[in-house]
Amino acid sequence: MDALIKDLLEQLECRNVFEIPLLGGIPISESVVVTWIIMAILFVLCYFLGRNLSVENPSRGQLVVEMIVKGLYDTVAESVGANGVRYIFYLMTVMVYIGFANIIGIFGFKPPTKDMSVTVALALMSIVLIHVSGIIQKGVGGWLKGFAQPVPVLLPLNILEIFIKPLSLCMRLFGNVLGAFIIMELLKLVVPVVVPGLFSLYFDLFDGGIQAYVFVFLTSLFIAEETED
Repeated sequence: MDALIKDLLEQLECRNVFEIPLLGGIPISESVVVTWIIMAILFVLCYFLGRNLSVENPSRGQLVVEMIVKGLYDTVAESVGANGVRYIFYLMTVMVYIGFANIIGIFGFKPPTKDMSVTVALALMSIVLIHVSGIIQKGVGGWLKGFAQPVPVLLPLNILEIFIKPLSLCMRLFGNVLGAFIIMELLKLVVPVVVPGLFSLYFDLFDGGIQAYVFVFLTSLFIAEETED
């Protein structure tokens, strides 16, 4: 049992892969390297899928890509609101990244979203976008007045939301991905044949996609709330 727990803890540890010899040494962790791999994969896919596009005679591949892009666009547009249209493509990019980051465990990599620093960064990026969208829509004065709405007595709670929203986004994504990763590693250690592969279809594919959708869906709702007239 001790060996089992030790092996699991080693799998959970996010190690530094190498160090950039600048400013006293910049450590590069596994999550950063895997993120670079995901970026490279997405770049290559975009390059090949974006070649030879045609308006008059689209190929079957182009039609499939257009259907996927339109599906993602419509999914985000439904929740982000009319005033948040300008943020749709960013949110689509985040959804695709988180989706790939969650399912990359199928290929033997550790999901970057298992690293708390990655989920914290994603949550901070979202909360900055949420409040910047409110400032752009309402102006600084209107944005500040929003903290006293619907009644001034709620001012402390509305200010507290600035910290609660990114925390909830971060912990929800991190907790679900980490929990799925732990279950999969335990299954691989206890029942190394067949069973882990079946559960991987759920935790890596279905649940990973759901977590990507939920993260972007909540961010979209917060933007819609912040930018509503």
